[in-house]
Amino acid sequence: MGMWSIGAGALGAAALALLLANTDVFLSKPQKAALAYLEDIDLKTLEKEPRTFKAKELWEKNGAVIMAVRRPGCFLCREEAADLSSLKPKLDELGVPLYAVVKEQIRTEVKDFQPYFKGEIFLDEKKKFYGPQRRKMMFMGFIRLGVWYNFFRAWNGGFSGNLEGEGFILGGVFVVGSGKQGILLEHREKEFGDKVNPLSVLEAARKIKPQTLASEKKMTM
Repeated sequence: MGMWSIGAGALGAAALALLLANTDVFLSKPQKAALAYLEDIDLKTLEKEPRTFKAKELWEKNGAVIMAVRRPGCFLCREEAADLSSLKPKLDELGVPLYAVVKEQIRTEVKDFQPYFKGEIFLDEKKKFYGPQRRKMMFMGFIRLGVWYNFFRAWNGGFSGNLEGEGFILGGVFVVGSGKQGILLEHREKEFGDKVNPLSVLEAARKIKPQTLASEKKMTM
């Protein structure tokens, strides 16, 4: 009886752990980013002689859609990049650019990511776009049913990847208005493969009001 009791207790504990792992109880809550926080982020171009600039340059005139990539080699990130890239023709009509930021540049990872993403990519060495409070999903992610659903969805979509680079710090997607219009959409990845809704991105992009010459002069005065 004693062994059966221990076995039943262990199974019960495992079942409870599995149940809790599939709720949001242990997920860290994202902290919303303020516009001033995003504006002051230092980004680098990926050229041979990189240029460092403030992130606000990306959206100052026409706003922007920005993907903070969790890991370029991740097939889930490649799937989301392809989804966002499918919006490129409509974003071009609106005059809204599409960008991505990565937290590291390893071998050919960014180059291999570019076929999936139709916008410019920049380096965020200090990982500021993944903050203000960086959130991680560790190995608990691999027992979440939602993550496995996302795996199968991406696999069925024909996406593949590799295990190169840091992939535990969660990413997200931002739609930022021009000038001081503010953050119009902020999607924070809840778990691996938690994609932004492309329709929500497009809806937010349509709210962007491009800066006119008059308003630019007013801002600089």
